[in-house]
Amino acid sequence: MDLPVMPPVEPMLAKPVKQIPDVGHVEPKWDGFRTIVFKDGDEVVLGSRNDKPLTRYFPELVERLRAELPARCVVDGEIVLIRDDRLDFEALQQRIHPAESRVNLLAEQTPASLIAFDLLALGDEDLMARPFGDRRDLLRQALGGPTGSVHLTPSTADLAEAERWFTEYEGAGFDGVIAKPLDARYEPGKRTMFKVKHERTADCVAAGYRPHKADANALGSLLLGLYDDAGTLHHVGVAASFPMAKRRELVTELAPLVEEDLGAHPWGKWADQSAHQGQRLPGAVSRWSGGKDLSFVPLRPERVVEVAYDHMEGDRFRHTAQFRRWRPDRDPASCTYAQLETAAAFDIRHILDLGN
Repeated sequence: MDLPVMPPVEPMLAKPVKQIPDVGHVEPKWDGFRTIVFKDGDEVVLGSRNDKPLTRYFPELVERLRAELPARCVVDGEIVLIRDDRLDFEALQQRIHPAESRVNLLAEQTPASLIAFDLLALGDEDLMARPFGDRRDLLRQALGGPTGSVHLTPSTADLAEAERWFTEYEGAGFDGVIAKPLDARYEPGKRTMFKVKHERTADCVAAGYRPHKADANALGSLLLGLYDDAGTLHHVGVAASFPMAKRRELVTELAPLVEEDLGAHPWGKWADQSAHQGQRLPGAVSRWSGGKDLSFVPLRPERVVEVAYDHMEGDRFRHTAQFRRWRPDRDPASCTYAQLETAAAFDIRHILDLGN
């Protein structure tokens, strides 16, 4: 491979803001695996944010990129998986598997697509110093219209339309929008773009915690639970952003709630993989855990915590929730899925058509 921009390249990032800024360009915030595609003839590399290539996990996408991208180019984008007219991040996660036979099976069953939103190089030219507006125009020309697996992300300069996208597109699995200054050069690793994400609050049961990896007397993450209609407590995510002094304080504060008998806890069978079939439990050892200790300190489900979250992925929080306050006025039994907002369904094919 011999390109004017060579791997690895750290993707340019976005900083969170509360309102959509008027910088001339807004696009949906796709929920997938960020990748920078390096293509030189038949040679294709799918870079990732952690410098570990994603190439081997998406053979069907690599094959389509050989056919659908220009002969020599470097494209910034997002690998996504679309099922039932919306993004499916949980199914996308399953694509990262160590067994080649499983990778090939999933490539047939759940093929992925690439959403392209920036062009770093084309032919022999390094485009990273060019303004984003120019790169966007060149990307549109390079893609040459809609293709089977590669889609140009839609964009708008109209703030009113961007606000409408922010609300409507959530129903297709999006969690916000990205604003990009048209005069910006591509700066790897720097937060020169802007992201606006949904934020909501939910009252959850504090059902356990994991100790901090650097200090066993400090809390690493607080495990959150919600009840379903049958009264089963499901693990829905964690809250983990605390100053170290607060982490130590929380261990002392929660000590009276520690359940010594794990068998009496709603998540007592968390280490049994078969128990995960009918109940969402804290993660057991799997290919995702990398051998990490995932044991936790169980708490009697007697305390309610209010957390902020952006959106749901199935029946769990998509990202780490943010601690807001304790809710001593709430009954833990009232912490159910029913309190959560549900976005109106929106067909993702309409969004893809806007970019083509």
